[in-house]
Amino acid sequence: MNFHDVRFPPSLSFGSMGGPQRRTDIVTLANGHEERNTPWRHARRVYDAGLGMRSIDDIQTLIAFFEARAGQMYAFRWKDWSDYRSGRASAPIAFDDQSIGFGDGTRREFQLHKEYRSGAQTYRRPIAKPVAGSVRVGVEQDELREGVEYEVDPATGIVRFAHPPDPGSEIFAGYEFDVPVRFDTDRILTSVSSFQAGQVPSVPVIEVRI
Repeated sequence: MNFHDVRFPPSLSFGSMGGPQRRTDIVTLANGHEERNTPWRHARRVYDAGLGMRSIDDIQTLIAFFEARAGQMYAFRWKDWSDYRSGRASAPIAFDDQSIGFGDGTRREFQLHKEYRSGAQTYRRPIAKPVAGSVRVGVEQDELREGVEYEVDPATGIVRFAHPPDPGSEIFAGYEFDVPVRFDTDRILTSVSSFQAGQVPSVPVIEVRI
């Protein structure tokens, strides 16, 4: 796919508004009951980058980034300040933040994911864009060494072990991650006078499937 492995300036994404978006098809029956279905297995994040603009210099940085991505043509990395770590945002990354699978003695590759839990329900979100150098991996109670016992592909979020983990052994990972997104518009309208008066441009950004 058309993807530039570059992150939107974090100082500009800080203060933006956005979050997960779901799609639900609802049919109301004649008796008043509803049938609900979703064609999406995973949520899609949407953001407005314009809310992070605080100065004319920020606007110029935004325009340069927009032009380098050719508008909607090329996707890029986005730091979602409300959800960018495997564990709590206030806690340091630990190798056992997330359980990502169990060894079977043969399998060497495991996809990073993050689990969201509420009551008895859980949702597992694939993580395809981990931040290079932030990933920590362990098997059972032991943390492993990156580059020796495992490697991480920052373009896919796949962990590859040098040797298959033992059957039944639980595999853990902790990491920071970005969201793959693109601009959801081919134009940016700015006004210096209105910006100084407290108005900012609307710059919609939407997650892309990897």
